[in-house]
Amino acid sequence: MPSVYVYAVSYDLGFAPNPFGGLCTLACCKPKIRGLAQEGDWIVGLTGHKTAPALRCVFAMVVTGDTNFDEYWANPDYRSRRPVRNGTPKKHVGDNIYHRDAPDAPWIQEDSVHSRPDGTQCPLNTAHDTRIERVLLSERFVYFGEAAEAVPQPILDALGYVRNARDYRRFDHVTAKPLLDWLAPQMAVHPNHVVAPPIDFASSAKRYSSTKQRMI
Repeated sequence: MPSVYVYAVSYDLGFAPNPFGGLCTLACCKPKIRGLAQEGDWIVGLTGHKTAPALRCVFAMVVTGDTNFDEYWANPDYRSRRPVRNGTPKKHVGDNIYHRDAPDAPWIQEDSVHSRPDGTQCPLNTAHDTRIERVLLSERFVYFGEAAEAVPQPILDALGYVRNARDYRRFDHVTAKPLLDWLAPQMAVHPNHVVAPPIDFASSAKRYSSTKQRMI
C-alpha cells in the first residue's frame, strides 16, 4: 500500500522540488524522504511559517522512478536540469548539482542554490544532500507554486495535521485518502503542469546558507 509523505516547504524556489520540463524531481534536501519513498508513494509539500500563510499545497507528486546523483549528472535527458547561475530564474534553480570523478572520489557541487555566496562548494549543504545518494523522479505530479491553495480544514482534521512537522509526516494510503481525493481532480486538470511560478522565484539567484538557515 502506498505511503504519503507530507512536509513543509521552507523555500519554494523551484529547486527542491524542481517541477520544470514535464518532470518533477526531488534531488536536494529531504534526505530521509529520498531514502524511504518508493515507486507509487506520494510526496506532498505544504507551505510553512517561512511562506505564510501555512498549510497551502505547493505541490504533490507520485514517485514514478529514481536515479542516483552520478547517473542524474551523466544522463543527457537531465542535462537541462543543471544550474546556470547567469541564466534565467528557471536555470538558476537547476537541481542536477552533484557528481564525482570516480565512485570513491569526493562529491563535486556545481554552482547552485546550495553553494556558498561566491559560488564555491558548501560542505555543509553537500554533506546534507549526499547523505542519501538518490534522486526521486515523478511523471505524475501537479505544482501549484504561488497559486497554492489552503488544504481544507476537514482534511487536516482527518489527518490530525495541526501544524507542519519539523521534518515530515508519513501516512498510510487509507488515512491520507481525504487528502488524495482532494488532490486527484486537480492533478487530472493540471497533469505534470506548473500552474504558477514558485512562491519565492524572485529569490532564485540567492543561495541557501545552512549555518544561517535562510536564503542569503
